[in-house]
Amino acid sequence: MTQTAARKQGHTATVIAGCFAVLLAQVAYSLPGALNGTFHQEFQTTGAQLTWVTAAFAIPMVVFELTTGVLGDLFGRKRLLQAGALLTVAGSLVSYVAETVQALWIGQAVAGFGAAILYPISLAMLAAASPSQEARSKAIAVWAGFLSIGAAISPLMGGWLAEQGDWRASYLVVVAAAVVSIVITRFAADSSAPEGRKLDVPGQVTLALGLIAILFAATQGSEAGFARPEIVGAFVLGVALLGAFVVIELRTEVPLLHLGIFANRSYAVVAIATVVGMFAFLATCYSMSIWLGAIQHQSALKIGVLFLFIQGPAFVLVPIVSHLIRNFSPRWVLTAGFSLIAVSGVWCSTFDVHDMDWTRFIAPMLALGVGFALTVGSITAVAINTVPLRLAGMASATTNLLRDFGFALGPVLIAAFAVSRANSDMSAGFGGALGASGLQPPYTDVAGGIANGSGAMAINSMPVVPGAGPDMPPVPMPESLRTLALESLGSAYSLAFLVAALCAAAAAALTLFGLFGSKHDADLPSTNG
Repeated sequence: MTQTAARKQGHTATVIAGCFAVLLAQVAYSLPGALNGTFHQEFQTTGAQLTWVTAAFAIPMVVFELTTGVLGDLFGRKRLLQAGALLTVAGSLVSYVAETVQALWIGQAVAGFGAAILYPISLAMLAAASPSQEARSKAIAVWAGFLSIGAAISPLMGGWLAEQGDWRASYLVVVAAAVVSIVITRFAADSSAPEGRKLDVPGQVTLALGLIAILFAATQGSEAGFARPEIVGAFVLGVALLGAFVVIELRTEVPLLHLGIFANRSYAVVAIATVVGMFAFLATCYSMSIWLGAIQHQSALKIGVLFLFIQGPAFVLVPIVSHLIRNFSPRWVLTAGFSLIAVSGVWCSTFDVHDMDWTRFIAPMLALGVGFALTVGSITAVAINTVPLRLAGMASATTNLLRDFGFALGPVLIAAFAVSRANSDMSAGFGGALGASGLQPPYTDVAGGIANGSGAMAINSMPVVPGAGPDMPPVPMPESLRTLALESLGSAYSLAFLVAALCAAAAAALTLFGLFGSKHDADLPSTNG
């Protein structure tokens, strides 16, 4: 076998392993998409507890992606990719046996650590194994397509199994996929880039604690209240720690993140647009899931079908996106993609929560999916092609961090906004609805306690008002209270869709005007850090 043929074979095996690894990561990450309503009813969660199911996965994923990128550069990426799959196995098994929502959080968090390895390492392996920039662009487009396949099939699978009464089995499917990933990775080419790289412990600690503090405050604040001292303190601490991280990275000889790459205007613009645009994308996805699942109590399978319309285009359009990111300025591709995400959010914001026709979401979700297809590959290509190959691990980890930070903020912030708004609206109308309910004391006190303690989501979902004691039977939840909660939630999430749309429009404007006059993405100057 010639050296060229061997290199080609190693490239092909590595692309297959990298694509299957990101497929695995995205299947694990996207699984709650169709199951939020199921989790809400299974574990009787509050709004914040439900948000933590997704946040528990996203936080370790975002926090440790840069560190795993460095570890891959230093010690080799192949075994690290297999370790990520093993962590996914462990986390999925914990989720499979979870009897409480807290146990589910633990399983999600462990799997999130696995994803923190799988996302950046799979991308860095592809970049390192690609012999040319054109080959990298093609591999990145395929990698992004498999990411979207995972995001499409995971909610569909989870929704179908939930329909069969066995949502837990979906986590066993993730375990099986992880085992396959470990086997496939054995045939991949190993790679590393140790030159000028070492662990940046102070940088990692300040980044991790800063992100955790901010994401905790954003998630918990929706239920506890953003004015509470511990929530304000967490926000302040998070900002201070991230500021310290920037200072450390500017002064250390071998930083965790080469901040010099942000001196490149194109990279900096795309970085900001990535966080804002991916927030808008996942905020729209999450709001749709909550609208149909936790609010309207519709079938998890229907939600899974809608995720197929969201994520399917990114795989179907792989050849087109690959051509676009090789031959056109990212300015136009990204602007078009973010604009479609904005259109989807505005469209969904016009829906009536009393309308149970789930098929009306198909068209806006398809627009959302096409917008995502255009943006995710372009974002990655700009980042990888901006830096020299020796920094591919750092660039891929940074790109994943920005994208996944936007993803993590999506459900956290949009749920914080919507839950707070819904609870406020319900509180304002609760007295009148309670007076029209026909409830008598002490049931009125019990209903008030549920409303104040668990919010609109609980009133909307509970079939009965429990008795105040063992000798008092529960009574049906009055229609006046249920209607108030439903309409409060519908109004809040309509606004949530609109907020997501406005953020996507801002990302579109940023790329349209911020990238004006920039070079073709293939000609972006390299930054040597």
